[in-house]
Amino acid sequence: MRRLWGRLSSVNVQKAVWALDEAEWAYERLDAGGAHGVVREPAYRAMNPNGLVPTLEEDGFVLWESNAILRYVASQSPALALPSDPRQRAHVEQWVDWQATSFTPAMRDAFWQLFRVADPNRDLIAASLAASEVYAAILDAHLAGRDYAVGESFGIADIALGCAVHRWLNLPAERQERPNLRRWYERIAVRPGAARALGEPVG
Repeated sequence: MRRLWGRLSSVNVQKAVWALDEAEWAYERLDAGGAHGVVREPAYRAMNPNGLVPTLEEDGFVLWESNAILRYVASQSPALALPSDPRQRAHVEQWVDWQATSFTPAMRDAFWQLFRVADPNRDLIAASLAASEVYAAILDAHLAGRDYAVGESFGIADIALGCAVHRWLNLPAERQERPNLRRWYERIAVRPGAARALGEPVG
């Protein structure tokens, strides 16, 4: 029995859902986090002491951290297998980590202020959007002439980046148009695996 704990409004849960669907793994998703609670309950903390989502539970094996889940799925799924070439594989790892350490953190304040705060702080929003534009420009330049983030096939770097870009493009704010980023995103967002992960309104 495979279970994934986490609400679909979480960008990190979206990554795990997309990967599991691309791998065609059977699983049950259980809402947790945010308004759903659960994450502070002792049973959940016994699985994930951080009290965060997602958490993957699989026949007694438990794994948390969304990018660790991406790597775990890729290690067992031909559809998402990491490149055999060590340098290309390193580039996949690079972009997966860049999403988590650079792009998503830069837009965090804008997202929270625009969607989760009753009286948004416009200065925080402006600063977050400006920081995010720097990373959007980096990704846009990287994607020039590319169908996928790394190499010639879809992989976990596309999933990690795709979920972040989905949030970025759906912020109710002005952004500079990034044609390479948008072209790439529109290409991967029509994949069946994206439907469940990105199907709900951003918020």
